[in-house]
Amino acid sequence: MDGVNTHGDKILTKWLTVARDLKRRKARERNGLFVAEGVRTVEELARSPLTVEVVLVAERAAADVRAAAVVRELATRGVPVLNLTDAEFDSAADTEHPQGLLAVAKQPRHALEALAPGDTMRLLVLDAIQDPGNVGVLVRTAAALGATAVVALPGTVDVWNAKVVRSAAGTHFRLPAIEAAFGELQQYLGAHHVALWGTDAGGTPIDTVTAPARLAIAVGNEGAGLSSVLRERCANVVSLPMSPDVESFNVAVAAGITLYALRP
Repeated sequence: MDGVNTHGDKILTKWLTVARDLKRRKARERNGLFVAEGVRTVEELARSPLTVEVVLVAERAAADVRAAAVVRELATRGVPVLNLTDAEFDSAADTEHPQGLLAVAKQPRHALEALAPGDTMRLLVLDAIQDPGNVGVLVRTAAALGATAVVALPGTVDVWNAKVVRSAAGTHFRLPAIEAAFGELQQYLGAHHVALWGTDAGGTPIDTVTAPARLAIAVGNEGAGLSSVLRERCANVVSLPMSPDVESFNVAVAAGITLYALRP
């Protein structure tokens, strides 16, 4: 793209290798980095407080006005902009039909114990949610409905997976999305007097309960539901009214309705 910084082959090779490697969860965890792919996602990243390390731009993005605008903005902040062939870019892209714009950024460091509970609190707890698209929508839904944070328990897909990042549409660039062991969650909830409730089709009808001021709401795996360990620790399990002709809600839809119904 015209008007942006360009760098040598050695730097290009380095960051292209990093971007390819970041498709793996272990690489994301080791480096503390993630990939934001697509024009909209990179625009949201540019609006966030996160540190952007590099921007990769494919030939096909050259005529995209929005892509050019966000690239120029990041370049003025001193972010390196590397121009790639379409083939080079596609080797690092996670999407089937890449738009040609990708940024590598630092993951924010959020800790569960650092969350300030306040007089009211809503946490959304993800119990082994495995579909990246669902996790992204769950983060986005939690942000839209005023949750304090999302807590991803073991078995849940990495919250910095590229598809999760795209599906969340930039919301967890600001909303804390924290990976934690169940023991850590228990300790935090107990220390701050936050009740733990679960969701299940066999639970207490949600319109018959009154939620406490501080509440963590757990949603379970797409097929198996809540794990037995988590269910046993729930002070209450609630259900949503549903037509008998429908077997179940999508987990993100169920979480959205539940967060809304149990808002403080």
